[in-house]
Amino acid sequence: MKKILIATGGSGGHVIPSLSIYDALKDNFEVQIVTDNRGAKYINNNYNFSLIDVPNVFSSLLFIPFKFIKFCIAIYESYKYLKLNNFSILISSGGYMSLPFCIASNILKIKVFIFEPNSVLGRANKLTSSFAKKIICYDKSLRGISKKFLNKIFLVKPLLRKEIYDYKKNKKTSFDEKKKILIIGGSQGAKFFDEIISKILIKYSKLQNIKILQQVIDHKSKKKLESLYKINQIEHELFNFDDKLLIKAADYDLAITRSGASAISELSYLNIPFVAIPFPYAKDNHQYYNAEFYEKNQSCWLIMQKDISEKIFTDLLTKIFEDKNEYFIKKKNLIQITKENTWENNKSKLIKLINEN
Repeated sequence: MKKILIATGGSGGHVIPSLSIYDALKDNFEVQIVTDNRGAKYINNNYNFSLIDVPNVFSSLLFIPFKFIKFCIAIYESYKYLKLNNFSILISSGGYMSLPFCIASNILKIKVFIFEPNSVLGRANKLTSSFAKKIICYDKSLRGISKKFLNKIFLVKPLLRKEIYDYKKNKKTSFDEKKKILIIGGSQGAKFFDEIISKILIKYSKLQNIKILQQVIDHKSKKKLESLYKINQIEHELFNFDDKLLIKAADYDLAITRSGASAISELSYLNIPFVAIPFPYAKDNHQYYNAEFYEKNQSCWLIMQKDISEKIFTDLLTKIFEDKNEYFIKKKNLIQITKENTWENNKSKLIKLINEN
């Protein structure tokens, strides 16, 4: 039986789809995960995983020499770990924590598969693309990839958590008097949603009866918003991190979200139309290109954070709920985009990929 190691870490946008790969392969192969402290918070005890401390070499120029030494030690530790456990395949979701394992795998002649959930090839994945056997991704027009490696692209539909496929989809064909709005700030840049988007929605509530289900950045922000929403008599539910969030969101009319690959893939699959506000400081602007794919397919609204004002965003919300024709066209397009995305289809494609290599 082939032994597979999945190296993942950082944001939920990389870790959560990696867990889907694990679930898809675990019945046919021996699979393990290695991650960092940032990624571990998204992984529960149902998964066989280990922690590794890999320094971000370029986070502080002052400490580059010291961190480079630690990075070299991480490569050595990765080499020992891979050899001791006799892995035959490494699947890397990118990020600096995966680099030592990719380098060590290349030295040991272990096959490396890159997994890229975004529409832009990440920097770590770009570095390893020269010796990677395949690049697993969602977008045939993947940005940042060298033309000579285009033959390595292996397309799959967005990899969702297995339970998402069993969730109730949004099948609403009309609006209720009270409009239900879901707000997902994500693991990066949620502060803008807590401080700016929330204030705009409070003003908007004077024009339209709304209900809010919102992810907040921390407990302090939760207490503050809870008070504001109560004072303004807005029905609401607030949470910090809730992996069962979308069970509650099936009858919500609209999501306001960052455009991490996992977040918008899950919203799309559940037929929840969304306004995408890309995190402006994302590396290589990948959140913009993630959302651009859906905008080009007329299935979302895309607005840049720098362009948001109270009037502009209020006007956008008013337009969305008044122009029902555009809203339901976007919803219909979401259904079209995601209709072939099934757990069994993705699972069989990944198993076939491993068996053929």
